[in-house]
Amino acid sequence: MTKKIRIHLADDHQVLIDGMRTLLQTISNFEIVGFSLDGSTLFEEVTNNKADILILDISMPKKDGIEVIKEFARNGFPCKVIILSSYDDLKIIKEVMKLGASAYLTKQCAGENIVEAIQAVSNGEEYFSNLVREKIFDTATKDIIKLNKQKPNINSLLTERELEIITLIALEYSGKEISEQLFISTNTVETHRKNIIKKLNAKNTISLVKFAIKNNLIKS
Repeated sequence: MTKKIRIHLADDHQVLIDGMRTLLQTISNFEIVGFSLDGSTLFEEVTNNKADILILDISMPKKDGIEVIKEFARNGFPCKVIILSSYDDLKIIKEVMKLGASAYLTKQCAGENIVEAIQAVSNGEEYFSNLVREKIFDTATKDIIKLNKQKPNINSLLTERELEIITLIALEYSGKEISEQLFISTNTVETHRKNIIKKLNAKNTISLVKFAIKNNLIKS
């Protein structure tokens, strides 16, 4: 028998709670174990009901989502956290991910991404909805242009296309997703990846991610 993924919902709008509960209850291995309309006692609630995943809004009364995650970080995360927010501000996204959130989705695409996000987070992965990932990539691309001007040694080492690809690899895009984002074939993506590894004398993809973070292609 498949183990149920226990989910707690936290949002200040009852209608959203009800809609999410209706959607998630259609998935056989999901179990809704509780919900909250404010953040004041969330730590105790998810600890007591042994939730595996908390779906959390940033804008919560009494204690907002960022304060909740900070409390989790101080006391030890009782469960994994998926942020479901109206905001797509990059500073907020980076802050909550650094604090320990496992995923970030905007509410406008929650219906199409939330099930996939829960499954990914349950498997120990991080997850960004497409809109959030595009925002991160757009910002990273602008940083690449600045970086090329500031550090010509990196520019001479890797082409602009290779810098784009290594940034997407660091954002955990698959080969297929990279090909779709850059409008090139998956074979071309793989060729670029091999060339990048060779140029950087890297052992594996993890080494590429470390290179991207070290050179501020994407912030850790």
